[in-house]
Amino acid sequence: KFAAHNAAAWKDGLLVRVDAGVEVAKRLYVRVTASVADAAHFWRLLVVADPGARFSLIEEHTSSAPELAGYSNGVAEIFVGDGAKLEYVSIQNLSRETWHFASHRAQVGRDAELDWVAGGFGSKKGKIRIENDLAGQGATSRVTGAYFADGTQHLDYDTLQKHLAPSTTSDFAFKGALRDKATAVWRGMIKVEKDAQKTNAYQENRNLLLSRDAHADSIPGLEIEANDVRCTHGATVSQVDRDELFYCMARGLSRGEAERLIVRGFYQEIFDRIELEPVRTALQTALEARIPE
Repeated sequence: KFAAHNAAAWKDGLLVRVDAGVEVAKRLYVRVTASVADAAHFWRLLVVADPGARFSLIEEHTSSAPELAGYSNGVAEIFVGDGAKLEYVSIQNLSRETWHFASHRAQVGRDAELDWVAGGFGSKKGKIRIENDLAGQGATSRVTGAYFADGTQHLDYDTLQKHLAPSTTSDFAFKGALRDKATAVWRGMIKVEKDAQKTNAYQENRNLLLSRDAHADSIPGLEIEANDVRCTHGATVSQVDRDELFYCMARGLSRGEAERLIVRGFYQEIFDRIELEPVRTALQTALEARIPE
C-alpha cells in the first residue's frame, strides 16, 4: 500500500540509465533532503543498467534539521540487464521525527551482478522492503545491510530473495546494534521457484543489544520448490558479551571505550563486504557518531 501511495502522489524522482556496454568510471551520487517541516515527501528512483553496463550509484536520504518532523515515502526500481554489474548504495539518515517507508525492488538478468549496500540510521519509525528477483540464469545478488537505533527508534526490514532461474546466487547479510529502548525487526525470505535448480542462497541477521530495554526480532524463512539447491540462513540476538567487556576493561579501557571497541568488531564483517571505499568510510563514520561514549 505504501508503494501504491507513492505511485499516486510522487512528483520528485530520478531516472538513471546507462547504455549497453558502457562503463562509468566515476560514481553517481544523489542526495535527497527533506527540508519542509510537517510535510510528506514522495521520491521515486528508476535505475536501468543495459546489458553489459557497469556503474555505481549512491543514494542518500537526509533531513535539513535533526528535529524536522515529516513523512517520507520512497520507491526504487532497479533493472540490471544481462551481463551488467551495478553497485547500488541506499543510506537512510533522516531526522528522529520523520516516519520513513521505502519499497525497493531489483530485477537481475542473465549472468548479471547486483551489489547492494543498505544503511539505516535515522527516522523515528522506519519500514523498508527490499526484494531481489534473480530472473536470468547465472544472476548474482549480494545485499549488505547495517543499522543502528537508539532512543525510542524502531527500524523494520523485510527482505525477499526470489530465485526464478537456474544457477542463481544470492547473499543477504544484515547487522544491527540497538541501545536505550530502541527496537528492530528483520524478516527475511528465500523463495526458490520449481525451475530454479542449482540455486545457492544465504541470509543472515545479527543483532547486538547495548541495553536491557532494547529489543530485536529476527525472522528468517525459506520457501523452496526446487530439489537441487543450497539454501541456508542464520539469526542471532544477544547482549554485549560480559567476558569481552571485562577483558577490555581489565586492560585499562573505560566501559564506554570497551563497548565502542566491541561494537566496531561486531560491524567489521559488514565493512569487509563493502567494496567501495567511500561507502565503507561513510558507514563507519555514521556508526561512530552513534556508539555511546
